[in-house]
Amino acid sequence: MTFNIGDKVVYPMHGAGIIEAIEEKEVLGEKQTYYIMKLPIGDMKVMIPTDNVAEIGLRQVIDNEDVEKVFEILRGEKSNMSQNWNRRYRANMEKIKSGDIFEVAEVVRNLAIRDREKGLSTGERKMLDNARQILISELVLAQDATEEEVEETLNQLLG
Repeated sequence: MTFNIGDKVVYPMHGAGIIEAIEEKEVLGEKQTYYIMKLPIGDMKVMIPTDNVAEIGLRQVIDNEDVEKVFEILRGEKSNMSQNWNRRYRANMEKIKSGDIFEVAEVVRNLAIRDREKGLSTGERKMLDNARQILISELVLAQDATEEEVEETLNQLLG
């Protein structure tokens, strides 16, 4: 899959950003072409080798139809999660790593509900914050909204 400057893309585990440039750089004596992606949150830049796009799982930002699906997931009921902290953590980490926005939304919803009901451990709280950031970064670009607007929507949806 090839991307162009200005494309809104998602980098699994990091969130969404915009390809600002495509540059050839020499790293460790090897010339390679990189996408230079700017992440709107935290004002960070990431260099992604154009050869590794498929295995990294880089993909386009979702459209409005998918934004609605994300909102439906966030409004939904908690899905069954393992009572075993370790198993639950690993399952949630897999979902976040998948780069699939619907899976990330599910993790955010489930952990937010669990937080209200029982509270979260430090590790799961960190995971929830991380998953929320990934979700927010994509929704900001998908909806042309501000971070604050998306935060507000999330807070409303999650009660």
